[in-house]
Amino acid sequence: MEERIQKLISACGLASRRAAEEWIAAGRVTVNGEKAHLGDRADLDRDTVMVDGSPLCPGGERTWLMLNKPQGYVTTLSDEKGRRTVAELVSGCNVRVWPVGRLDIDSEGLLLLTDDGTVTHQLLHPSHEVEKEYLVWVTGNIQKALPVLSGPMVLDGEPLAPARVRRGRDSGGVHQLSVTIHQGKNRQVRRMCAQAGLEVLRLKRVREGALALDRALKPGQWRPLTDEELRLLTQPLSSR
Repeated sequence: MEERIQKLISACGLASRRAAEEWIAAGRVTVNGEKAHLGDRADLDRDTVMVDGSPLCPGGERTWLMLNKPQGYVTTLSDEKGRRTVAELVSGCNVRVWPVGRLDIDSEGLLLLTDDGTVTHQLLHPSHEVEKEYLVWVTGNIQKALPVLSGPMVLDGEPLAPARVRRGRDSGGVHQLSVTIHQGKNRQVRRMCAQAGLEVLRLKRVREGALALDRALKPGQWRPLTDEELRLLTQPLSSR
C-alpha cells in the first residue's frame, strides 16, 4: 500500500516523521533511483526507497521502554542548550528510540520510548484520547480550586475536555491531587492548576492508558515493556 515517504521512514524505525521530512528536503532519500520530494508516496512491496544509499526495509521486532523520568531532564534526543536529555538515560538499550510525547523538564514519572513510528503516531493522535494520570502536589485554596479544575476550562483559546480530579493526602499545607486528562497541550496540568489559583510543587505522571508506572523503577531507571504491557498500551488503539 502506498504511504508518504516520511511515514514509511518513521514506521521502519529510522527517525520521527519530522526528521524524515528534513532528510527528504536535504536530498538524502531516493525512490527508484530518483530524488524524493515532500509529498511523494511509495509502496515498499513495489518501490525501492533508499536513505543515504541504504534500502529502506520494514522493521522487525520493535523496542518499547518504560522510563521513570527524573526532574532536570528534557524530553528530547538532543538539546541545543546543552541540557541533559532522556536519551542519555536510555543509551544502554543500544537502539535508537525516541520519546512518545513529552514531560517538561520539571516533571517526572512515566515516559515511554520506542522505535515504532506507527504506534507513536497513533498514541499521540488526538482522536485516540489516551488517558494520562498525574499526581500533583500543590499549595493554595484547594476547596476553591477543585470545582475550577473539574469544570470547563480554556487553554490557548480552546476549550479543554473536563479533567477527572481526585483529592489525596494533605500534609503541612501541601495537597496531593490525582488529575486525569486525555489531551496533550504544553504543560497542560501545570497551567490548569495556575488557572485554579494553585502553585505546583511537584508533578508526576503515573499512568498512560491502562499502563501504570512500575513503582520498582527508581528515578532515572528504565526497563523494556512486557508483552502484556504492550498489549495494554496498543489494544485500545486497534479497537477504534
